[in-house]
Amino acid sequence: MPPRLRPRELPKFTKAEIEHMEVLLNLGGEESLSREFCEKLAKKFSLAEGRSGKPAIQWDQVQSWFRMKQKPSKGEVAPITSAPIKTQTVTPSNPSISNGPPENSAPPKGEKLPDISDLEFEAKSSKDGAWYDVAHFLTHRVLNSGEPEVRVRFVGFGSEEDEWVNVKTGVRERSLPLESSECHKVNVGDLVLCFHEKRDQAIYYDAHVLEIQRKLHDIRGCRCLFLLRYVHDNTEERVQLKRLCCRPSY
Repeated sequence: MPPRLRPRELPKFTKAEIEHMEVLLNLGGEESLSREFCEKLAKKFSLAEGRSGKPAIQWDQVQSWFRMKQKPSKGEVAPITSAPIKTQTVTPSNPSISNGPPENSAPPKGEKLPDISDLEFEAKSSKDGAWYDVAHFLTHRVLNSGEPEVRVRFVGFGSEEDEWVNVKTGVRERSLPLESSECHKVNVGDLVLCFHEKRDQAIYYDAHVLEIQRKLHDIRGCRCLFLLRYVHDNTEERVQLKRLCCRPSY
C-alpha cells in the first residue's frame, strides 16, 4: 500500500489576516471558496505591510483555511453566515476548485455576484447607535449563544473607542454617498444612512424614507427633498440628497 500523503500544512497567517478572514467567512458564505476570491485575498495579504519578511500566501492556502472553517467537525456547529452581499456585476466568480463553474450552480445570466475580498465596512456603535467606518478588525469571539462578535477599531478613533460588535447585526458593507444625478435611486420605504447634525455632534444614523418631493435640478445639483424618520429615536427630518448615503445595491 502506498504511503498516505500528509495534508498540505496551512501557512502561519498573521492575527490580522485571520481576523479579516473570520469576518469574510460570516459575510460571504460559499463565495469564499472560489479560486478568484482566494487569489485576490492571497495577493492582498502577501502585499500587506504586516507580511513583510514572511512567505507569500498562496491562493490554495487561503481556500484550505476557508474550507476547513466551513466544514464542521463532529459535534460542532457550522459557521453562522448571513446572506451574501450584493456588489457590482462581474463575470461569474464562484468557480469550483477546478476553476470551472459547479454543476447546476451557475447563476442566471446577468445576475449580480458577490465579491467581498476588497469590501470596506462600517459598524454600529453601541454607545450612540450611529454607524462609523471600520479601520481594523482586531479580534473575534463567539458568545455562548453562538453569535459571532468582532472587536472594531473605528476610522479616526483611538484604542479607547474600540468596541465589540455583533457581526450579523452591527457590521455591514460601507454605505455609499449619493451623487446629484442619483436621486432616482432613493424611493419611499428605503433604509438610508443620513448625516445627522446637532449642536454638539454630526454623525450618521439609519433612517427610513417617508416621503419624497421631486424637484427640477439646477446648477447647484439635486433640489429634491426627502422626509426621513430616524431609526434610533423615531424623530423626523426633511433633508437634501447631499446628506444621504445608500445601502450598496447595483
